[in-house]
Amino acid sequence: MYVYYILAMLVIAIDQLTKWIVVKTMELGEQVTVIGNFFYLTSHRNSGAAWGILQGQMGFFYVVTAIVVVGLIYFMQKYAKESKVLAIALSLILGGAIGNFIDRLLRNEVVDFFDVIIFGYDYPIFNIADAALVVGVILVIIITIIDERKEKRQNDRAAHGNRN
Repeated sequence: MYVYYILAMLVIAIDQLTKWIVVKTMELGEQVTVIGNFFYLTSHRNSGAAWGILQGQMGFFYVVTAIVVVGLIYFMQKYAKESKVLAIALSLILGGAIGNFIDRLLRNEVVDFFDVIIFGYDYPIFNIADAALVVGVILVIIITIIDERKEKRQNDRAAHGNRN
């Protein structure tokens, strides 16, 4: 079980290291082209949440993140033992939540730098913590859908078995 907490700590460490590198080596607003018209490194700061919503609401983020972290640890202890994929998903979410929480505590804003344009849409600039959060949430959604389908099949089999 501890390996999943190590995964969360690894996400936090990589997230904080990359943010530190951006802060130390790039001017705010500076952009480096990695793949033209697709992927850039852009030094950006966000005092809100995804897509810049809730700008400047640090107190709200402190409370919500603390609740989320406690909830994630509870779910990891209670349910993740049964599923390695769920444990990985929750570890990614935990690491991402703490990574951005550290920024909010230390800087009063989150350091973002991955700047991607997908099919002409300039996706909001994000960081390692954000990526870990998104991947973790997507995995939880997939796990939930698969589990619900399994449960439905089992219920259907039980109902058909009871009729015969």
